[in-house]
Amino acid sequence: MLPTPSTSHVSFDRVYEPAEDSYLLLDTLSSESEKEFLQDRFTHSKPPTSTPPKNSPSPLIIEVGSGSGVVLSFIHAHALTIFGRSDILTAGIDVNPHACQATIQTIRCAEKEQEVSKTSHGFYLGNVAADLTGALRCGEVDVLIFNPPYVPTPNLPSLVGDPKLSAFDADSHLLELSYAGGEDGMEVTNRLIESLPGILSRDRGCAYVLLCAQNKPEVAKEGIRKWGSRWMAETVGSSGKNAGWEKLQIVRIWRESPPISTT
Repeated sequence: MLPTPSTSHVSFDRVYEPAEDSYLLLDTLSSESEKEFLQDRFTHSKPPTSTPPKNSPSPLIIEVGSGSGVVLSFIHAHALTIFGRSDILTAGIDVNPHACQATIQTIRCAEKEQEVSKTSHGFYLGNVAADLTGALRCGEVDVLIFNPPYVPTPNLPSLVGDPKLSAFDADSHLLELSYAGGEDGMEVTNRLIESLPGILSRDRGCAYVLLCAQNKPEVAKEGIRKWGSRWMAETVGSSGKNAGWEKLQIVRIWRESPPISTT
């Protein structure tokens, strides 16, 4: 089991605290099946080596909704083990500026630990305070990770808080943004999913999105498969079943490689 980055420095009054969903992402991304998938997609050098494969650009890994930074820092710290190469580029996005700052701190703390142990890590580009993928260039993201606000709620909180709110209410609003998902808990997630065909890199791009049972994940996956014959959506990690339903699951979304022409 790979070590989990420390988030002891983060104030969870304003930032979502790592929970079962966060750790499911860590377990899924470091599972043998996903390491095999990612290493096959981004390098054919085995065993893993810190030397980048020839003619293979550094993969760009983006976490949308980076929160405390525990997931992005985990990937950043364990790039060689997960991707088979240590030259990955990582960056985070969060609508909450306090979460952006927390992610920066978490990654810097992890890097200091690795300097002591003399282990390699990826290249962290920074964090951006933005709404979903609006700040990203089309076709540039190789791996997108999203732990969304997935709890069904009567409505969505506004992205911009009321300046007249008390400090306590302002902090509560920031936390609400991290969990309130609107109808079926999918209003924010649907916006993110709809952006994937334009955001993901054409040949290598893939996404990992967390869903809960109330999000109707089978409906979401079927909708993605209707984008075209190359588009795939499969559950690659879950937290177990409750009354026959997957409580939480990680859905991988990707394009299959086109067939190689023999002519």
